[in-house]
Amino acid sequence: MTDNPIPCIRECFGNIPDARVQGRCLYPLLKVLTVAICATLAGAETWVDIETFGKSKKSWLAQFLEWKHGIPSHDTFGNVFAMID
Repeated sequence: MTDNPIPCIRECFGNIPDARVQGRCLYPLLKVLTVAICATLAGAETWVDIETFGKSKKSWLAQFLEWKHGIPSHDTFGNVFAMID
């Protein structure tokens, strides 16, 4: 098992196009996907659940990713996933 799961997540999900306006996004797509994947595996079922998971596990997530702007809000998760085809 790798010490850093991000390369594996990037390998599997890195080709998903990001339809957001670049330069106006605080959170790179890979970070949003990483939190959502981890939260879903932990039982999250809603965007609020995903945000709550991210905030409660921020120190763990910080081992792999920098969170300069904190964890995205539930609205951000919903908006990002609404743009993914």
